Amino acid sequence: QVRLVEAGGGLVPPGGSLTLSCEVSGSIFHIYSMAWYRQSPGNQRELLATIAGNGTTKYPDFAKDRFTVTKDNTKKVMYLQINSLKPEDTALYFCTVPLLDVWGPGTQVTVSS
Repeated sequence: QVRLVEAGGGLVPPGGSLTLSCEVSGSIFHIYSMAWYRQSPGNQRELLATIAGNGTTKYPDFAKDRFTVTKDNTKKVMYLQINSLKPEDTALYFCTVPLLDVWGPGTQVTVSS
């Protein structure tokens, strides 16, 4: 059974940086692509980054400059680094295995002075 647990959210001032983590249980880490999404109140979930089993990464255009996804195959943890945080980055951030439609509970990021 695959389980995902995000961590690393919190209150961050504008312009700051944050690294979120997604710990994965189950033997899927090297096989399936994984992704980061976020959702703010009243909005749909928004794709931020994907990372394939071989480490290839993809980003939507708006996320290319400030978001970086990486993973540690030994620890079975995926990361999302976010730089130059803006108030509009405030959201609940999720990791997921899209092909299995498995999601973590999310970690809240709030950007405010």
